Amino acid sequence: MRAGERPEIAQLPLFAEMNEDQRERVFAASLLQVFPPQLTLFDVGQKPDFLFVLVDGLVELFTSNADRDSTLAIVEPVTSFILAALVTDQPFLMAARTLKPSRVMLIPADLLRDVIKQDSALMQQAMRELAIGYRNMVRALTDMKLRQSTERLGNFLLLESHRHNGDRNLQLRGEKKLLASLLGMTPENLSRALSALSKHGVSVDGPNIEITDHDALVKFARPDPFLDKYIS
Repeated sequence: MRAGERPEIAQLPLFAEMNEDQRERVFAASLLQVFPPQLTLFDVGQKPDFLFVLVDGLVELFTSNADRDSTLAIVEPVTSFILAALVTDQPFLMAARTLKPSRVMLIPADLLRDVIKQDSALMQQAMRELAIGYRNMVRALTDMKLRQSTERLGNFLLLESHRHNGDRNLQLRGEKKLLASLLGMTPENLSRALSALSKHGVSVDGPNIEITDHDALVKFARPDPFLDKYIS
């Protein structure tokens, strides 16, 4: 990593509060690389040689069985992935590929495990990221088990609006089949669900989606007052 890139990376939540000497030790051994779209960063079953930190771009975490792929998460900057495999020194349970040109920091796994033991601030932030990942998994599993596909899509759109400061004009990240895979749907079911949501305050024009009646969408999707309080 070039010296001029270090101040930007030092502001990432994972590193912001850690000991400066330890941070420089990590940075000196790390790489910052730009990858093209549709490049596989790692596969299921590989042991983690690095912690990946997405600085710019978009990354899909997915898994496969036979001829089927399923999107498990879409990683946006700035965040690390997959910390759990690195901390436990276990093989990846997911694969990762870039969805568009992405700038990724690669931190040697052995070094980071050693520094986590020595730096309490880094340890606390690592624990926080792992906890957030677990809670997001519980939310996603609850969403999949308790909601019909059209309700899942409605809640997803409400969440996206919240994440973009209440903006009701949304643009899909990637192709529609990526969103379908993320929500556990086929592309055909996604198209039908989008059509059904037109009766509940949603307008679709290609990759552009507008929430035209927020209250109507909330009434249909029925966000849970606890699990979905961030989109109510």
